[in-house]
Amino acid sequence: MIEGFVGALESFPRGLAFVVLGLVVLIIAKLVRDVVTRYRVNQEIAEKGNMAVALQLTGYFLGVILIFLGALYQPLTLVGPGGLGFDLNFAIDLLRVFLYSLAGIVALNVVMFLMDRLVLYQFNVEKEIIEDQNVGTGAAEFGMYVAVGLLVAGSVAGESAADELTSALIALAFFGMGLVLLIVFALFYEWTTSFDIHSEIEGDNVAVGVAMGGNLIAIGLVTLKAVFGEFVGWGESIAAFLVFGVLGFVLLYVMRLLIDLVILPTVKVADALSSGRNVGVAFVESAVVISAAMVLFVAI
Repeated sequence: MIEGFVGALESFPRGLAFVVLGLVVLIIAKLVRDVVTRYRVNQEIAEKGNMAVALQLTGYFLGVILIFLGALYQPLTLVGPGGLGFDLNFAIDLLRVFLYSLAGIVALNVVMFLMDRLVLYQFNVEKEIIEDQNVGTGAAEFGMYVAVGLLVAGSVAGESAADELTSALIALAFFGMGLVLLIVFALFYEWTTSFDIHSEIEGDNVAVGVAMGGNLIAIGLVTLKAVFGEFVGWGESIAAFLVFGVLGFVLLYVMRLLIDLVILPTVKVADALSSGRNVGVAFVESAVVISAAMVLFVAI
């Protein structure tokens, strides 16, 4: 017990350095966000009270910090031979986490540009967020940012190869496969609902936006599981990815059916979300599918 306390004490200054680095990454992410958006984020949130922008930005920050945690999930030199001192290996660890985080911020912004046009393709997301202050769109964007953040985090986490270039190429390959999985699931979710998700969200239906955001976070967790872990070879790793992807699709669809049959047997969820615009039901659906994805992540 004493040895453990001493080890924790020795690693504290180095761990604190990563905490500071995380804050720096968030600040950089906000600056990047200000550059890539055509509107003033601070003005929309602070002056106009735009909840849609606030939800979108919150999801963005969560996505960024998930990416940072993925980059941090490495065999880092938290305690060196010099105890409390800083050495070259630790400096390299800091730089590597920082560079992976910067690359992740770029990937998050680029991928979200594509996702908005491939998933929410029937309306202009920026118009809904800024002009209409559409909270349903903001909720869907929140889930999408977190899902993409989970994907990027899983792609960069762990140790996959002896050299950085090979590791980066492997991460890029599985990131691409995970992105396809996210997009296909989003389209599958839209196809398996009995109402038009786009028209509901565009019509300011917050419940449908919340439910979609929750389902996207759930598939994001499945995607994290599919791309996460040590690379052991293309054949085995791709096979594992496909297995988790199929399991995730089946599990989340079945859980949505069980909400109607078991969890809320007196409520028809589709009607409650569309015509009833029941945000409470949307949160219940989101909680159930996210919980199922979390169980899948830990249990298998």
